[in-house]
Amino acid sequence: MSLNLNAHSHTLRTFVRRQGRITPAQRRALLAHRDFLIDDDHGGLLRARKIFGRQAPLWVEIGFGNGVTLAALAANKPDHDFLGIEVHKPGVGRLLLAMEKQQLRNIRIAEADAMEFVERRIAETSVSRILILFPDPWPKQRQRKRRLLQPTFARTLAHKLVPGGVLHLATDWPEYAGQMLAVLEDIPTLRNCSGRGQYARAPDYRIPTRFELRGLRLGHPVRDLLFERI
Repeated sequence: MSLNLNAHSHTLRTFVRRQGRITPAQRRALLAHRDFLIDDDHGGLLRARKIFGRQAPLWVEIGFGNGVTLAALAANKPDHDFLGIEVHKPGVGRLLLAMEKQQLRNIRIAEADAMEFVERRIAETSVSRILILFPDPWPKQRQRKRRLLQPTFARTLAHKLVPGGVLHLATDWPEYAGQMLAVLEDIPTLRNCSGRGQYARAPDYRIPTRFELRGLRLGHPVRDLLFERI
């Protein structure tokens, strides 16, 4: 099964495709475990029950990086299913290696532009939790229009959650955290789990990522946001 996402290109990208080096082990994993990749050739709505072969709560992580959090979640929650979306092939290969080592079968991966994929492929009211952890902050003023969490995409994410489902974001850029908070609190179908204007305590399942650790070394305060679909 191969991945080929070639439809519906956004003019403005929220990411840069970094040409990171793929190790021989990652390349082997990409070839050996293609059944865990979402085939996007046909572009219809995903049917999680068909993909995973069971009915279970579905969590989605957008921009999973090296897959550390996603692998840990899948190992600790075997009764849940997980979908990871990532554009960088080395990260996909690294997660596949972790899945192989830990014998994790409750993860599927889409190597895709998250904005396009979520809009086209994920059904409304089908996801129990969406995670966006330390997305690119695009810190310069002229770059901020490229940030992932914009009002239109935030509303799309809210529509994908089941009632009671949670959108979880984290960033180490205070200005971006403030923007996220303002955008999400403006969506009437979302409720701030910590109270209006408040940030959340990081849930136990969120293990530190390399982006978070780098931010902490630089003295950046980390902010988590948890919003529930009502």
